[in-house]
Amino acid sequence: MKKVFVFLLVLFSEYVFSQSSAGAGATFQQRFIVDMPTAGLLKSNSVSLDADFFADGGLMLRLTASAFNRLNFGISYGGSKIIGDGNVNWYKFPGVNLKIRIIDETKNFPAIALGFDSQGRERYIDNLKRYEFKSPGFFLVGSKSFKFFGYSSIHGGINYSLEKDDGDAKTIGNDLTFSAEYNFAVNDNSVNAIGSGKGYLNAGIRWSLGNGFTIEFNWKDILRNKEPGNSRVVKLEYIQSF
Repeated sequence: MKKVFVFLLVLFSEYVFSQSSAGAGATFQQRFIVDMPTAGLLKSNSVSLDADFFADGGLMLRLTASAFNRLNFGISYGGSKIIGDGNVNWYKFPGVNLKIRIIDETKNFPAIALGFDSQGRERYIDNLKRYEFKSPGFFLVGSKSFKFFGYSSIHGGINYSLEKDDGDAKTIGNDLTFSAEYNFAVNDNSVNAIGSGKGYLNAGIRWSLGNGFTIEFNWKDILRNKEPGNSRVVKLEYIQSF
Protein backbone atom coordinates (compact mmCIF):
# COMPACT_ATOMS: atom_id res chain seq x y z
CA MET A 1 0.00 0.00 0.00
CA LYS A 2 2.98 2.32 -0.07
CA LYS A 3 2.09 3.49 -3.56
CA VAL A 4 -1.35 4.72 -2.57
CA PHE A 5 -1.95 8.24 -1.39
CA VAL A 6 -4.91 10.51 -0.74
CA PHE A 7 -5.35 14.14 -1.66
CA LEU A 8 -7.96 16.77 -0.84
CA LEU A 9 -8.81 20.01 -2.60
CA VAL A 10 -11.09 22.85 -1.56
CA LEU A 11 -11.95 25.53 -4.08
CA PHE A 12 -13.47 28.91 -3.16
CA SER A 13 -14.89 31.44 -5.63
CA GLU A 14 -16.40 34.88 -5.01
CA TYR A 15 -16.85 36.83 -8.23
CA VAL A 16 -17.97 36.13 -11.77
CA PHE A 17 -15.68 37.37 -14.53
CA SER A 18 -13.20 35.24 -16.43
CA GLN A 19 -12.52 33.80 -19.86
CA SER A 20 -10.14 31.01 -18.99
CA SER A 21 -9.69 28.55 -16.10
CA ALA A 22 -8.96 30.94 -13.20
CA GLY A 23 -11.41 32.96 -11.12
CA ALA A 24 -15.00 32.36 -10.15
CA GLY A 25 -16.46 32.95 -13.60
CA ALA A 26 -14.03 30.71 -15.43
CA THR A 27 -15.47 29.34 -18.66
CA PHE A 28 -13.19 26.28 -18.41
CA GLN A 29 -12.88 23.94 -15.45
CA GLN A 30 -9.65 23.81 -13.44
CA ARG A 31 -8.17 20.35 -14.09
CA PHE A 32 -5.31 20.50 -11.55
CA ILE A 33 -4.89 22.32 -8.25
CA VAL A 34 -1.08 22.41 -8.43
CA ASP A 35 0.08 18.96 -9.50
CA MET A 36 -2.80 16.71 -8.43
CA PRO A 37 -5.87 16.26 -10.67
CA THR A 38 -9.40 17.42 -9.95
CA ALA A 39 -12.58 16.08 -11.55
CA GLY A 40 -12.57 19.06 -13.92
CA LEU A 41 -12.63 18.34 -17.66
CA LEU A 42 -12.31 20.21 -20.91
CA LYS A 43 -15.57 20.84 -22.73
CA SER A 44 -16.46 18.77 -25.76
CA ASN A 45 -14.43 19.65 -28.89
CA SER A 46 -11.80 21.59 -26.93
CA VAL A 47 -8.01 21.42 -26.85
CA SER A 48 -5.55 22.66 -24.21
CA LEU A 49 -1.83 23.36 -24.44
CA ASP A 50 0.01 23.70 -21.12
CA ALA A 51 3.64 24.72 -20.65
CA ASP A 52 5.41 24.30 -17.30
CA PHE A 53 8.68 26.22 -16.81
CA PHE A 54 10.66 24.89 -13.85
CA ALA A 55 14.11 24.97 -12.23
CA ASP A 56 17.32 24.04 -14.04
CA GLY A 57 16.06 25.40 -17.38
CA GLY A 58 13.20 22.89 -17.47
CA LEU A 59 10.16 22.86 -19.71
CA MET A 60 7.24 20.43 -19.97
CA LEU A 61 4.51 20.65 -22.63
CA ARG A 62 1.12 18.94 -22.23
CA LEU A 63 -1.46 18.68 -25.03
CA THR A 64 -4.96 17.61 -23.97
CA ALA A 65 -8.05 17.17 -26.13
CA SER A 66 -11.72 16.44 -25.54
CA ALA A 67 -13.88 14.72 -28.12
CA PHE A 68 -16.75 14.31 -25.64
CA ASN A 69 -17.87 16.10 -22.48
CA ARG A 70 -16.98 13.06 -20.35
CA LEU A 71 -13.59 12.13 -21.82
CA ASN A 72 -10.21 13.91 -21.94
CA PHE A 73 -6.97 12.44 -23.26
CA GLY A 74 -3.52 13.80 -23.96
CA ILE A 75 0.25 13.49 -24.18
CA SER A 76 3.13 15.37 -22.56
CA TYR A 77 6.90 15.61 -22.82
CA GLY A 78 9.80 17.77 -21.68
CA GLY A 79 13.12 17.86 -19.91
CA SER A 80 15.55 19.95 -17.91
CA LYS A 81 18.38 22.21 -19.17
CA ILE A 82 16.30 23.07 -22.24
CA ILE A 83 16.87 26.73 -21.40
CA GLY A 84 20.50 27.58 -20.62
CA ASP A 85 23.69 25.67 -21.27
CA GLY A 86 24.78 22.04 -20.93
CA ASN A 87 23.24 18.90 -22.37
CA VAL A 88 19.47 18.63 -22.31
CA ASN A 89 18.15 15.95 -19.95
CA TRP A 90 15.03 14.78 -21.80
CA TYR A 91 12.34 12.75 -20.08
CA LYS A 92 12.82 9.03 -20.62
CA PHE A 93 9.30 8.55 -22.04
CA PRO A 94 6.42 10.82 -23.08
CA GLY A 95 3.62 11.05 -20.55
CA VAL A 96 0.06 10.01 -21.34
CA ASN A 97 -3.14 11.00 -19.57
CA LEU A 98 -6.77 9.95 -19.69
CA LYS A 99 -9.69 11.14 -17.57
CA ILE A 100 -13.32 9.95 -17.71
CA ARG A 101 -16.23 11.43 -15.78
CA ILE A 102 -18.41 8.52 -14.76
CA ILE A 103 -20.98 10.47 -12.70
CA ASP A 104 -22.11 14.08 -13.17
CA GLU A 105 -22.63 16.32 -10.17
CA THR A 106 -26.15 16.62 -8.76
CA LYS A 107 -27.57 18.64 -5.90
CA ASN A 108 -26.76 15.93 -3.36
CA PHE A 109 -23.94 13.99 -4.99
CA PRO A 110 -20.49 14.92 -6.31
CA ALA A 111 -19.14 14.48 -9.79
CA ILE A 112 -16.90 11.42 -9.99
CA ALA A 113 -14.03 10.97 -12.44
CA LEU A 114 -11.35 8.35 -12.86
CA GLY A 115 -8.22 8.39 -14.95
CA PHE A 116 -4.55 7.75 -15.46
CA ASP A 117 -1.63 10.18 -15.74
CA SER A 118 1.92 8.90 -16.18
CA GLN A 119 3.51 12.35 -16.28
CA GLY A 120 5.63 13.26 -13.27
CA ARG A 121 6.69 16.84 -12.58
CA GLU A 122 10.00 18.67 -12.95
CA ARG A 123 13.33 16.83 -13.41
CA TYR A 124 13.63 13.19 -14.41
CA ILE A 125 16.25 11.54 -12.16
CA ASP A 126 17.96 8.89 -14.28
CA ASN A 127 19.69 6.93 -11.53
CA LEU A 128 16.43 6.62 -9.54
CA LYS A 129 14.25 6.11 -12.63
CA ARG A 130 11.65 8.58 -11.37
CA TYR A 131 10.53 12.20 -11.60
CA GLU A 132 11.34 14.70 -8.89
CA PHE A 133 7.60 14.81 -8.12
CA LYS A 134 6.05 11.46 -8.94
CA SER A 135 3.23 11.06 -11.45
CA PRO A 136 -0.36 10.63 -10.18
CA GLY A 137 -0.74 7.28 -11.94
CA PHE A 138 -4.23 5.82 -11.57
CA PHE A 139 -6.65 8.12 -9.74
CA LEU A 140 -10.27 8.50 -8.65
CA VAL A 141 -11.58 11.96 -7.76
CA GLY A 142 -14.85 13.50 -6.63
CA SER A 143 -15.99 17.15 -6.90
CA LYS A 144 -18.93 18.91 -5.23
CA SER A 145 -19.96 22.56 -5.43
CA PHE A 146 -21.68 24.47 -2.65
CA LYS A 147 -22.18 28.00 -1.35
CA PHE A 148 -19.60 29.23 1.13
CA PHE A 149 -18.30 32.84 0.92
CA GLY A 150 -19.69 32.85 -2.61
CA TYR A 151 -19.20 29.92 -4.97
CA SER A 152 -17.15 27.07 -3.50
CA SER A 153 -16.34 23.47 -4.24
CA ILE A 154 -14.51 20.60 -2.61
CA HIS A 155 -12.51 17.90 -4.37
CA GLY A 156 -11.04 14.74 -2.92
CA GLY A 157 -9.53 11.58 -4.27
CA ILE A 158 -7.13 8.68 -4.06
CA ASN A 159 -4.50 7.47 -6.50
CA TYR A 160 -1.94 4.77 -7.14
CA SER A 161 1.38 5.89 -8.61
CA LEU A 162 3.34 3.52 -10.80
CA GLU A 163 6.50 5.21 -9.51
CA LYS A 164 6.20 3.09 -6.29
CA ASP A 165 1.35 12.19 -3.66
CA ASP A 166 -4.29 17.35 -0.46
CA GLY A 167 -5.20 21.23 -1.03
CA ASP A 168 -7.14 24.54 -0.83
CA ALA A 169 -7.85 27.28 -3.33
CA LYS A 170 -9.57 30.63 -3.15
CA THR A 171 -10.31 33.20 -5.81
CA ILE A 172 -8.94 36.70 -5.26
CA GLY A 173 -11.01 39.28 -7.07
CA ASN A 174 -12.48 38.63 -10.50
CA ASP A 175 -9.90 36.45 -12.18
CA LEU A 176 -7.29 35.31 -9.64
CA THR A 177 -7.25 32.01 -7.77
CA PHE A 178 -4.94 31.14 -4.88
CA SER A 179 -4.25 27.43 -4.47
CA ALA A 180 -2.63 25.23 -1.85
CA GLU A 181 -2.08 21.49 -2.01
CA TYR A 182 -0.74 19.00 0.51
CA ASN A 183 0.49 15.63 -0.66
CA PHE A 184 1.19 12.99 2.01
CA ALA A 185 3.71 11.34 -0.36
CA VAL A 186 3.75 8.11 1.62
CA ASN A 187 5.27 6.46 -1.46
CA ASP A 188 8.34 8.70 -1.32
CA ASN A 189 9.85 7.54 1.95
CA SER A 190 11.31 4.14 1.07
CA VAL A 191 12.68 2.69 -2.18
CA ASN A 192 14.25 5.34 -4.42
CA ALA A 193 12.99 7.96 -1.98
CA ILE A 194 14.11 11.56 -2.01
CA GLY A 195 11.52 12.72 0.53
CA SER A 196 12.05 12.96 4.31
CA GLY A 197 8.53 12.11 5.46
CA LYS A 198 7.10 15.63 5.76
CA GLY A 199 4.98 15.38 2.62
CA TYR A 200 4.78 17.99 -0.11
CA LEU A 201 3.07 21.33 0.54
CA ASN A 202 2.60 23.28 -2.70
CA ALA A 203 0.95 26.65 -3.29
CA GLY A 204 0.22 28.74 -6.34
CA ILE A 205 -1.72 31.60 -7.87
CA ARG A 206 -3.57 31.47 -11.20
CA TRP A 207 -4.42 34.57 -13.23
CA SER A 208 -6.95 34.57 -16.05
CA LEU A 209 -5.65 36.62 -18.98
CA GLY A 210 -8.84 36.10 -20.99
CA ASN A 211 -9.56 34.42 -24.33
CA GLY A 212 -8.54 31.02 -23.00
CA PHE A 213 -5.15 32.07 -21.55
CA THR A 214 -4.15 31.45 -17.93
CA ILE A 215 -0.78 32.02 -16.26
CA GLU A 216 0.11 30.24 -13.03
CA PHE A 217 2.94 30.74 -10.51
CA ASN A 218 3.59 27.79 -8.20
CA TRP A 219 5.82 27.49 -5.11
CA LYS A 220 6.48 23.82 -4.43
CA ASP A 221 7.84 21.80 -1.51
CA ILE A 222 7.40 24.61 1.00
CA LEU A 223 8.15 22.22 3.89
CA ARG A 224 11.45 21.16 2.29
CA ASN A 225 10.56 17.50 2.19
CA LYS A 226 13.45 17.00 -0.22
CA GLU A 227 16.63 18.86 -0.96
CA PRO A 228 16.94 21.64 -1.93
CA GLY A 229 13.14 22.14 -1.79
CA ASN A 230 11.23 25.35 -2.51
CA SER A 231 11.20 25.09 -6.28
CA ARG A 232 9.36 27.72 -8.33
CA VAL A 233 7.34 26.86 -11.44
CA VAL A 234 5.64 29.06 -14.04
CA LYS A 235 2.82 27.49 -16.03
CA LEU A 236 1.04 28.80 -19.12
CA GLU A 237 -2.29 27.32 -20.26
CA TYR A 238 -4.24 27.94 -23.46
CA ILE A 239 -7.64 26.36 -24.11
CA GLN A 240 -9.60 26.64 -27.32
CA SER A 241 -13.05 25.28 -28.16
CA PHE A 242 -14.14 24.49 -31.69
